[in-house]
Amino acid sequence: MRLLKKIFSKNSRPTEGGNFFVAVEKIVGFKPVNIRFYEKAFTHRSSNKTDDKGNPLNYERLEFLGDSMLSSVIAAHLYKEAPLGDEGYLTKMRSKIVSREHLNELGRDLHLIDLVESKVPPSHFGENIHGNIFEALVGAIFLDKGYVGCEQFIYQKVIIPYVDIARLEGKVISYKSLVIEWCQKEKKLFHFDIFDDNGNDGQKYFGVKLSIDDKVVAKSRATSKKKAEEIASKRAYFAFQEKINKI
Repeated sequence: MRLLKKIFSKNSRPTEGGNFFVAVEKIVGFKPVNIRFYEKAFTHRSSNKTDDKGNPLNYERLEFLGDSMLSSVIAAHLYKEAPLGDEGYLTKMRSKIVSREHLNELGRDLHLIDLVESKVPPSHFGENIHGNIFEALVGAIFLDKGYVGCEQFIYQKVIIPYVDIARLEGKVISYKSLVIEWCQKEKKLFHFDIFDDNGNDGQKYFGVKLSIDDKVVAKSRATSKKKAEEIASKRAYFAFQEKINKI
């Protein structure tokens, strides 16, 4: 898939025989009917493009649509494949499949960022750009090929290679949620103490201390508060794993 960088040129986007068309075809596995949907799916808001009515032309509305389509197709698959699962079980399993972490992984695997048109360099994109573009691509496929075509793409790229229900049952998508749930059920006081922890490399870091019942049980350091909290929670989880797993 790294060949995509070599064959892509923003100047060739509009034509069916152009490099952008070829790159999209390689990703989705079929010839797009209306390439314009895909151009929009790979356009970052920094490009400041608008249509003839002045409406923004970027992937954000397609991202919303793709998120809904993913949830719909995954929900239908789980409903059929897990007949004994109740509503709570099915919701939790769907959340694991369409988690931000997993969608980012899918976007990275397909090297979608290589096709993004933007006025800012890729290094300025947040980590979630990969999953956002994947969702936008799903939205574009729905508009271009309808529900059946969109469903086929999701099965090929998400369900068949990644959805193993037995494995997913044991997958943790948020250690922070697990730790908080345990603390609340056990009536334990918990607190995340967040502070700046900048290093010598010029990168901004955040430090986190997780305290339970006024005792620091885990520390972490990451480039975002959310990541630092999740890392600290993961360390706390493994420290209290036997007790947490009983809830």
